[in-house]
Amino acid sequence: MAASAPSAGGAGTMSRDAFRAAVTNTLERRLFFVPSFKIYGGVAGLYDYGPPGCAVKANVLAFWRQHFVLEEGMLEVDCPCVTPEVVLKASGHVDKFTDLMVKDEKTGNCYRADHLLKDFCKDKLEKDHTLSPEMVKEYNRVLAILDDLSAEQLGAKIKEYGIVAPDTKNPLSDPYPFNLMFQTSIGPSGLSPGYMRPETAQGIFVNFKDLYYYNGNKLPFAAAQIGQAFRNEISPRQGLLRVREFTLAEIEHFVDPEDKSHPKFGDVSDLEFLMFPREDQMAGRSATRLKLGNAVSEGTVNNETLGYFIGRVYLFLTQLGIDKDRLRFRQHLPNEMAHYAADCWDAEIECSYGWIECVGIADRSAYDLRAHSDKSGEKLEAHEKFAEPREVEKLVITPSKKELGLAFKGNQKMVLESLEAMTETEALDMKAVLESKGEVEFKVCTLGKDVTIKKNMVSINIEKKKEHQRKFTPSVIEPSFGIGRIIYCLFEHCFYQRPGKTEDEQLNVFCFPPLVAPIKCTVFPLVKLEKFEVVAKKISKALTAAGISHIIDMTGNTIGKRYARTDEIGVPLAITVDNTTSVTVRDRDSKDQIRVEVDEVASVVKEVTDGQSTWADIMWRYPAHSSSAADEEEAEP
Repeated sequence: MAASAPSAGGAGTMSRDAFRAAVTNTLERRLFFVPSFKIYGGVAGLYDYGPPGCAVKANVLAFWRQHFVLEEGMLEVDCPCVTPEVVLKASGHVDKFTDLMVKDEKTGNCYRADHLLKDFCKDKLEKDHTLSPEMVKEYNRVLAILDDLSAEQLGAKIKEYGIVAPDTKNPLSDPYPFNLMFQTSIGPSGLSPGYMRPETAQGIFVNFKDLYYYNGNKLPFAAAQIGQAFRNEISPRQGLLRVREFTLAEIEHFVDPEDKSHPKFGDVSDLEFLMFPREDQMAGRSATRLKLGNAVSEGTVNNETLGYFIGRVYLFLTQLGIDKDRLRFRQHLPNEMAHYAADCWDAEIECSYGWIECVGIADRSAYDLRAHSDKSGEKLEAHEKFAEPREVEKLVITPSKKELGLAFKGNQKMVLESLEAMTETEALDMKAVLESKGEVEFKVCTLGKDVTIKKNMVSINIEKKKEHQRKFTPSVIEPSFGIGRIIYCLFEHCFYQRPGKTEDEQLNVFCFPPLVAPIKCTVFPLVKLEKFEVVAKKISKALTAAGISHIIDMTGNTIGKRYARTDEIGVPLAITVDNTTSVTVRDRDSKDQIRVEVDEVASVVKEVTDGQSTWADIMWRYPAHSSSAADEEEAEP
């Protein structure tokens, strides 16, 4: 890897806003990304990746596949973006995939309620130097529990603080839920409603049965998917951090709910990094460094498999180039977490916008597979075969179709299904009441009312049976990666400025690790001479054969200007052709240079960009090259 840049990713003496502006201006000017449909005024929340942005994204996804899919033996799938309504009804998205919105009561402009409260508190803390210690504590407490506030609590805080519409200063409505999915119609008839998927996970869940069979009917196993997702954000802002179409990379790791140990947990148990348990958040404390093994053994993290993926996510992000001191794992607060979830953590990365959730790692229990089993009627189960048959006590619920039909006629099926779906506790309670009173009131959810069940309508018994296998619904551990958010935070963490030729000049540099750099090296003939251009083309051909992305620049610009242009898009190495037998290789961050024979240079570059050797390793093996004044001349491109 190239030498590191100590000041990378920090705003230094610049304000956060100025630092962000420098990063964003560089990214847009060098075509990493630009607003979509710009010639028509653009559309909020939609962006296009340009050539270097596409290359960075492709490299991040390639490393994700290597780090997770290949190393963990995962099964990769690719499912449609358009999803039938019934699938998202079963998953809960149709009814519950919402954010709380407020409206300007005069203009009708819409805002996310939690964002307005968050901005107000942060603005007060940063700019109001007259705040009392009590109010500082109050605003920090609100920021810590913001995601745990209900609609009523959010509305009360907005009124208490006198928060108004930011554009017009008009009063705001009470917060209310807004569904974030884009609705569509499948086919020309309009009779088959659908949605653009808000996540990729549902495609994996509905394919569980086939994937389980493909995996030899064995657990645990993981399925993975990379693809586009769509969310109709209320007020998208913050560039790539909050958009309406984005790339997700998601893993669904299916595991026996009775055994969530992981055979490779020992590989990550000694990792130590910033963790932010819910108790510390509620008490107003800061994140602290915890050893992952201790966090699992003490019950802070629910189980080994969840802990293993937290560790793997930490390694993935830091190897990409995310600063480990600005990465933390925050546990979900009670109100954030779904009732069925066992535990949830977010990998949050600090950038100029604050702490940004980039990866969610959740133990979703067996909710998803059960929901799709109930809705589709298809049993999404796994089984464990016993070496010897086991005698077990089983609850047997036997409804009498005849008696139910006589009593409930057309509603017989719904009553029967509700009886069969009872839990063991519910069934035994019913049995006790029927034996003592002869009848019981029973709520049938699909009918929306209570019905009277009599003793002759159902038989409930505990029977001893011999079983040769155990059937169960697997639990799911789900790491979900917002690729655009990770990439934007990577841009900020890798950006720094260094002095140029004049006192006031600052040159922009992205110190990407070679792993994710959009282009691995550049080739420059020092001057426009045919003999140097021939050598440059020969080196280019060797680099192509070695699979190394590169650009060749034969313009008449000074070598310093060409260095500055490639430093600005994060190219780790530059090859300057100043001789027909040997060339100069320059490191981006240290600006150190070495002499390498023409026939060796492609293999040297490959060593560094593939991570086989560091720049320091290479420096030991090759003679240093002292650059001339002309070589060092750098100017803003």
